[in-house]
Amino acid sequence: MNSYEFWFVVGSQFLYGQEVLDTVEARGREMAADLSRDLPYPLVFKTVVKTPEDADNIMREASHSAACAGVITWCHTFSPSKMWAAGLQALQKPWCHLATQYNREIPDREIDMDFMNLNQAAHGDREHGFIGARLRRQRGIAVGYWRDAPVRRELGDWMRAAAAAAFSRSLRIVRFGDNMRQVAVTEGDKVEALLKFGWHIDYWPVGSLCEEMEAVGDPEIREKLDEYRARYDFATDDLETVAYQAREELAIRRVMAREQAHGFVNTFQDLYGMRQLPGLASQNIMADGYGYGAEGDWKLSALTAVVKAMGEGLPGGTSFIEDYTYDLTPGKETALGAHMLEVCPSIAAGRPRIEVHPLGIGDREPPARLVFEGAPGSAVVVTLVDMGGRMRMIAQDVECIRPICEMPNLPVARVMWKGAPDLYTGVKCWILAGGAHHSVLSTQATPAMLESWAEIMDIEFVHITKNTDFASLKDKLFLSDLVWKLR
Repeated sequence: MNSYEFWFVVGSQFLYGQEVLDTVEARGREMAADLSRDLPYPLVFKTVVKTPEDADNIMREASHSAACAGVITWCHTFSPSKMWAAGLQALQKPWCHLATQYNREIPDREIDMDFMNLNQAAHGDREHGFIGARLRRQRGIAVGYWRDAPVRRELGDWMRAAAAAAFSRSLRIVRFGDNMRQVAVTEGDKVEALLKFGWHIDYWPVGSLCEEMEAVGDPEIREKLDEYRARYDFATDDLETVAYQAREELAIRRVMAREQAHGFVNTFQDLYGMRQLPGLASQNIMADGYGYGAEGDWKLSALTAVVKAMGEGLPGGTSFIEDYTYDLTPGKETALGAHMLEVCPSIAAGRPRIEVHPLGIGDREPPARLVFEGAPGSAVVVTLVDMGGRMRMIAQDVECIRPICEMPNLPVARVMWKGAPDLYTGVKCWILAGGAHHSVLSTQATPAMLESWAEIMDIEFVHITKNTDFASLKDKLFLSDLVWKLR
């Protein structure tokens, strides 16, 4: 992700003379350099567009650049939008329109017609906005004074979404086994996922994983155990069981490295030849930024990887999660998110501990796993479902809280949250939208990032917030269904 950059393309025209064009370029370079100090990726000034050929050439160059994850445009002067039309039609990268101006204030005594000719962003950006709307081009729109923090955050969120889209285009997920039997929501159209997101979802027999496990040597396992000791507390003396998880993890990583994959899935119904369900193994792999989906849920494995990439470098964490149960005490309604084993330690409140306990599902030996409480704070839970003919992303704002009880007999990683607008309405809206029981919990990514990613990928986005009401969402989903079927 660190190799990506974004291109800054500024609009003008020859009408105002060379001195104006020189000033526009100088300011464009200055703004790109200054903005880059607060943005997650470098913003590289590329050119001042003055002709249709300028626009077409730079947009085609951006489309073919592996380093360029997106283009940000701004019109310093008036820049006739017919000049941009062919270039924007040719652009195959995400586009964000920055509506700003170089000067913060209107200079009382200095303002004259020369100033007005140079500083025409107020109506230059409207002209630029029209051609985007006329072309029906999806684009981000960030508005504000370029030196201020809010517009920089807005640009940063959009950049993260665009970089995650670039990451997505080459994402590979390894499927060890198939989906859990009879489960509907974990299914999906893998060809559509390839065409829409760029995801390669490939199957590998569990037997091939077992072969890799047999090839793992004792020195590698000892090194992995040292890594576990550095990262986690040992709350078990059963080193043999922990070592088996290390063997599983090393084998999974070998397959993913060979296939250039950034996520994997498995299912407790297909563990042929394995003594344990990968618990600690899956958790430690996720801790390094990889995606995971339980019960064969390849959409959530890919989404976990994408959201982790989106939030890279931000405080907090991102994990595969599942709504497990509720506390329905009036006025204190709370959701408990967990899974059998596979919750990423990046969302932990403290140092996770390794424990070994019977699982009660999967008909295998008691597996080692990480046990911890999730960190409190604002977060989002997001899922991805195949609606038949289109993909739908559903996100809900939540507030993670400190656990309301100790749960000493539940030896799994878990996190509690209060969903917006409240538990009952949130669940009702989630169910109405077809939200899955599997989701991604993130205290790094924001709803704005997720919405921008969905727009870039051209999929439906449903956001449940503190202002959501069931009746309005019902109407919105009905109309949305009609619109998407007509597309």
